[in-house]
Amino acid sequence: IIIDGAVVMVEGVFVALDKKAREVGMPAFNRMSKMGLIRHTAKDKAKAVFFSKLIIITALIPIFSFQKVEGKMFSPLAYTLGFALLGALLFTLTLVPVMSSMLLKKNVREKNNRFVHFINQKCTALFDTFYAHRKLTIGLATVVAGVGLWLFSFLGTEFLPQLNEGSIYIRATLPQSISLDESVTLANKMRKKLLTFPEVRQVLSQTGRPNDGTDATGFYNIEFHVDIYPEKDWESKLTKLQLIDKMQEDLSIYPGIDFNFSQPITDNVEEAASGVKGSIAVKVFGKDLYESEKLAVQIDKILNTVQGIEDLGVIRNIGQPELRIELNERQLARYGVAKEDVQSIIEMAIGGKSASLLYEDERKFNIMVRYSEEFRQNEEEIGKILVPAMDGTMVPIKELADITTITGPLLIFRDNHARFCAVKFSVRGRDMGTAVAEAQKKVNASVHLPAGYSLKWTGDFENQQRASKRLAQVVPISIAIIFIILFILFSNARDAGLVLLNVPFAAVGGIAALLITGFNFSISAGIGFIALFGICIQNGVIMISDIKANLKLGSPLQEATKEGVRSRIRPVIMTAAMAAIGLLPAAMSHGIGSESQRPLAIVIIGGLIGATFFALFIFPLIVEVVYERMLYDKNGKLLQRRI
Repeated sequence: IIIDGAVVMVEGVFVALDKKAREVGMPAFNRMSKMGLIRHTAKDKAKAVFFSKLIIITALIPIFSFQKVEGKMFSPLAYTLGFALLGALLFTLTLVPVMSSMLLKKNVREKNNRFVHFINQKCTALFDTFYAHRKLTIGLATVVAGVGLWLFSFLGTEFLPQLNEGSIYIRATLPQSISLDESVTLANKMRKKLLTFPEVRQVLSQTGRPNDGTDATGFYNIEFHVDIYPEKDWESKLTKLQLIDKMQEDLSIYPGIDFNFSQPITDNVEEAASGVKGSIAVKVFGKDLYESEKLAVQIDKILNTVQGIEDLGVIRNIGQPELRIELNERQLARYGVAKEDVQSIIEMAIGGKSASLLYEDERKFNIMVRYSEEFRQNEEEIGKILVPAMDGTMVPIKELADITTITGPLLIFRDNHARFCAVKFSVRGRDMGTAVAEAQKKVNASVHLPAGYSLKWTGDFENQQRASKRLAQVVPISIAIIFIILFILFSNARDAGLVLLNVPFAAVGGIAALLITGFNFSISAGIGFIALFGICIQNGVIMISDIKANLKLGSPLQEATKEGVRSRIRPVIMTAAMAAIGLLPAAMSHGIGSESQRPLAIVIIGGLIGATFFALFIFPLIVEVVYERMLYDKNGKLLQRRI
């Protein structure tokens, strides 16, 4: 991609020098000055190379517009590629012609090795076959493009491919009222259970909140860092997903516990993105926490019926046992008891109240007064606590208040200052887009929200929707800017529109590559399409420039088209092959972290194959058909002013 311009420039200069050598003979060629010829050839190629690189950089605009997670991940790629292309353009327009004049002084002769000769011969023969059946070829190409773009609807969607970090991170959510001792006991049992898997090297568990206190959670939260051996060393030959399924099956013997399987870095990113401990979450917003949790439980049951949804769990707000004492105003008035007296005695008897201070040197301590435990251990004993009335009589609290034990809020989660209860889940064994779409359809059909309540789908799904929406907004703008650049280059909308025909055919190649390799459409693949669009337009620009140059030299349209194709076979295949070979390691890599780069590389390689085929065999036929109708008058005379 970066050296395409230099390849085009060197190839053009070399061909021009070879042609001159054949015209004047090699002895005369070796003695003559070649600076003028090199300058003239470089000037002819410079315009197309400059605008082609400018178009590729313009195609990167959608990546610069990304926000949040996707912006932090991919904007460095756009900046790096953009500045690299600017440097390559400067190199192509300045140093390459100078180096050509220094290195190509004598005995410049174009040599075709057997491979290049074979490629030229076969490509020329194939183009002649297509040329003999122009209408049929263009018709079939149009159908293939339409079907290929339609096949995009069969691609699954996701935010990013699941990265393999070489470990597993398991979060177990226990009942919220569990004690520390019971939580530690369960953590030890589950850790020993995980260590029975031969693929596991070691397991580190953590109960409660982290040491720095940044994560507000209780003893009900247990996290396991499962360190596993490299997959190539597993004797069981299981995949990582199959290992997770077996772990989930073995841990299911512990009832009432929600498990979430992730990876260390992924877990932190997911929590930062969704606001809860899960990859994707459905947030139920509303003022009444009890009603929100009731709706969340209903959603949880519905999501359990959707294929591919795993690690389901309700992030509960309610879970803290409470002793509630509600004073009865009528009874207080009947017995003549002041509300403040009752509240003060309840505070002192149950919670304790400072009666005095104890000083020890410079230190001081509150002396607390509180009832003994046997007089405040349950509702019945608390109800016997006496409160003085105004006439001096002692009245038990149970006569003045309703005393009950309820389960109240333990945590109150907020998003943009609004209370919510969430249902967290992950997607495995299915693409995220269709799984969440099915889940949304079922939830919308079955869950009827009261007034003042709303749902929000967050996490990876929200990231994917936001990035896709941004692409849908910015890509058309980018294409419009590219059209304007092409219009400036060619000074007419005809040629600009023709060059843009390369885009759908390149996209078809990328779509086919994703379908063949089984990858979903992700933001990584989308960036591959963005880069591909800029690359494929370069071939169209140079092809049209060559055909028009041949027309200006007086060649008939048919000969100008065929000569344009013949002259472009080698550089087009060379640049496409170099880009494909350069991306092949990324497309075939299976190392840790390679999952995010493989869709990008696969899309570009597949798209280059489709774009190269179209640029050499279909695009020139379309150009010729359009030029026949628009560049010639009724008598078949070429109108130079329309070129």
